[in-house]
Amino acid sequence: MQTMRPDLLNPLFAQSDSLKGVGPNLARPLEKLSLLRLKDLAYHLPDRFVQRRAVANLDEASVGENIVIALTPIDYRSPAGRGPFRVLASDEPGNVCALTYFGRNGGWAKKQLPIGEKRWVAGRLDQFGQTLQIVHPDHVSDDGALSLGTLCEAVYPLSDGLTQGRVAALVQQAMALAPELPEWIEPGLLDKMQWPKWRDALALAHKSEHESARDRLAYDELLASSLALMLVRNANRARSGTPLMGDGRFRDLLKLPFALTGAQKRSITEIEGDLAQPSPMLRLLQGDVGSGKTVVALEAMLIAIEGGAQAALLAPTEILARQHFDTLSRMLTGTGVNITLFTGRDKGRARESILMGLLDGSIDICVGTHAIFQEAVAYKNLALAVIDEQHRFGVGQRLMLTQKGKRTPHCLAMTATPIPRTLTLAQYGEMDVSRLDEMPPGRQPIDTRVVAVERMDDVIGALARHLETSQQAYWVCPMVRELETEDIAAAEARYAELKLRFGDQVVLVHGQLRPEIKDAAMERFARGEARLLVGTTVIEVGVDVPNATLMVIEQAERFGLAQLHQLRGRVGRGADKSTCLLLRGPTLSETARERLALMRETQDGFRLAEEDLRLRGGGELLGTRQSGDTPFRVATLEQIQRLLPLAHDDARLLIERDGGLSSRRGEAARVLLYLFERDYGVQLLRGG
Repeated sequence: MQTMRPDLLNPLFAQSDSLKGVGPNLARPLEKLSLLRLKDLAYHLPDRFVQRRAVANLDEASVGENIVIALTPIDYRSPAGRGPFRVLASDEPGNVCALTYFGRNGGWAKKQLPIGEKRWVAGRLDQFGQTLQIVHPDHVSDDGALSLGTLCEAVYPLSDGLTQGRVAALVQQAMALAPELPEWIEPGLLDKMQWPKWRDALALAHKSEHESARDRLAYDELLASSLALMLVRNANRARSGTPLMGDGRFRDLLKLPFALTGAQKRSITEIEGDLAQPSPMLRLLQGDVGSGKTVVALEAMLIAIEGGAQAALLAPTEILARQHFDTLSRMLTGTGVNITLFTGRDKGRARESILMGLLDGSIDICVGTHAIFQEAVAYKNLALAVIDEQHRFGVGQRLMLTQKGKRTPHCLAMTATPIPRTLTLAQYGEMDVSRLDEMPPGRQPIDTRVVAVERMDDVIGALARHLETSQQAYWVCPMVRELETEDIAAAEARYAELKLRFGDQVVLVHGQLRPEIKDAAMERFARGEARLLVGTTVIEVGVDVPNATLMVIEQAERFGLAQLHQLRGRVGRGADKSTCLLLRGPTLSETARERLALMRETQDGFRLAEEDLRLRGGGELLGTRQSGDTPFRVATLEQIQRLLPLAHDDARLLIERDGGLSSRRGEAARVLLYLFERDYGVQLLRGG
């Protein structure tokens, strides 16, 4: 979409390499942290702050305390062998402290701390034997005023190649160029909360643990999201859709091997009501793994076809698209409905045939990846688009659907990730929501056990016996490769070990593999040619192999409840009994212990999602943020729960009472939408 960003914001959207001191060497570490623009640096808030106390002498300080003190170097102690280099220094009364440096030669320390010259030293005071020491001082300066400025020092998230001092300096430069922005928060609320102005809030958030400033910045982000989603919702309702009313002639021919649950029937009724309206449906279907979302989507698509229109189902990966196509084809046997699969692999005559079928209307349902919405693809009368694994697609991608069809298609989005009610509004505020909160009858529970990692040999032996029965299994690790600094199970190392034992029966899948290699491994497993799939959480969604009945999750305590539940949902998809083994490390926190106990206790994904939210608390970010799925960068989980209702109400007041984006506050709100890159809401108002 064309961007018409207000000129006022241009300084914040300038590239980071425009700042003093940023050259090619800094470009990569800044890119790793997504610090590409001044705006990104301004919002790169500290993780925490180091609080230090200025002391006149060592007698005033306590061991373990962070201090700033004036010391005079009196002697150098070179290491014997590979020991540390020490600078002995005294305070004003003559107390001696060792400034200790590991892994550095003495030349660097001598340059910083010349004998006989007073230096201000900042760091943590510790004790080694009878000697006081500061290991690797945080700061050494000949300027007392400068050192006293480190009494409260920000600690920023870093990547290799960046230091705290360098990041702080870049943030300071970015903040100096940040303009004053108009106020977008409702005045009464601003007074009640006693929040600082936008620019002041940013400055305060970089200087100290300023709760009010942090809340103000989080609220801004939540308000931008709420306002954009409401604008999308209102614009969608104002569009002209195609009312769809089916006569049941295709649905009556479905021969389902099971009875629909009450939740499925309720959701179908809600969708049927939406489809009959002249404004396009925008509905989210939430359903746990195995709750029967596909059948609900099929019923919706058949209503569209009975109404004389076409339907399309968009999946995030080719493997998932093929699985949907196979499942739907089986269900549609004998109905006369023409369904096709369309992916980027289709070339030449096959592609031309599909394009012609979509254009002349002979294809009723098209299942595929993004290929089904390419510019060259035209439909005779596309009236319903179903999007699977909704969290993989943003609002902007949903809006591209409005470009297909004679009128705006109805949209049904589906997610197998149970989302707590408190977060549904934050991520899907523009959508109506249906929940499949019942499981189909006869579905076997998954036997979930917690096993200590010390029993690894027993687990591998049980895996061997399992594979001998011709059934398949998954083995999930927390990461791709081991870190030198941490003992974390890594997929590549585990794959190498299991391959020695089981040979070509084992395949490896993780996000850093080239797509074609990953797809080939997944297909081998899906076809049954490989019996064990080792991977990371990349297998969380999109793999449906009924013959896979064992899931091993290594170091399970490192995963959130919702993620553990999604991984467990990869098994238990067929008629055979399935087992999930949660391998835990030797030490567990209370939270980890409670998580694993809950996994044994329940298989209700919605309950687990709510419990996950409770257990994470305010100090831990949304699990989805780790994979880039959450739209929030500033707001923490605790702030979302506390401030989102306020932001939602404020956005509604702005649109319904305060004149929308054309009012004086609305003009400021436009700036807010562009600041947080939620400008698709503005584009819709302009018809862009």
